[in-house]
Amino acid sequence: MSNQDIWLMVGFAGQAMFSMRFIIQWLKSERMKKSVIPLAFWYFSVAGGTILLFYAIHRRDPVFIVGQATGLFIYARNLYFIFMDKRRGQPAE
Repeated sequence: MSNQDIWLMVGFAGQAMFSMRFIIQWLKSERMKKSVIPLAFWYFSVAGGTILLFYAIHRRDPVFIVGQATGLFIYARNLYFIFMDKRRGQPAE
């Protein structure tokens, strides 16, 4: 297996993790009969975004790098808000 094949698998793994967040969000919303963003959505966002960022860095793609880095900041910030609400005893929405 070549180095290029390994990186291609990393890219697909990152994309799969990133895509799982939508599947989880969709299933939870269907179950609740309303739009819901579960905590797992943000974890898959961070995991998939991180893997895709590494892939983008490997590919030296500045557009992809900036996009993933920006997304990671947003996902981490949302997790921060969720944990701060829990710390204060407020339910997460």
